[in-house]
Amino acid sequence: MEIVKYRFQQHGDERGQLVALEENKDIPFQVKRVYYMYDTVKGVRRGYHAHKCLKQILIAIHGNCKIHLDNGKETAEILLDKPYEGLYISNDMWREMYDFSEDAVLMVLASEYYDESDYIRNYDEYIQYIKNEVKE
Repeated sequence: MEIVKYRFQQHGDERGQLVALEENKDIPFQVKRVYYMYDTVKGVRRGYHAHKCLKQILIAIHGNCKIHLDNGKETAEILLDKPYEGLYISNDMWREMYDFSEDAVLMVLASEYYDESDYIRNYDEYIQYIKNEVKE
C-alpha cells in the first residue's frame, strides 16, 4: 500500500506560521467540501467507511490522531501530528480515525459534495465491492 503525504509550504516569521492551500496545486483535486472534527471523546473511533468516488486530504491542524487505512489487501496505521502535512486518501480505501489527542482538530478536504450513496459503511460490503472492482 502506498501512503501519500503532502508537506505543505509554511510561511512564517516571529509572528507565527501560515499555510495556504490551493486546489489543483497543493491539493491534487478540486475542493468541494471542507469539514473538521474536534472535541472527539477519548477512546472513540470515527470513520468506519470507504467512498466509491470521493478523495480526501486529512490534516491534523491541531493536536494529533491516528488513521487506520485498509485497501482490502493491506492495512496501515498513520500518525497525523503536523499542521503542515496532509494525508491523501483515495476512493476505494476503508478509513478509521482514532486515538485523538484532547486538543485534536482534524480537518478534511473533500473532492466531492456530500452524497450518502457514495459511502460504503459496512466492512463486509466494502470487501465485496473491492473484489468486484478487481474483476471489472
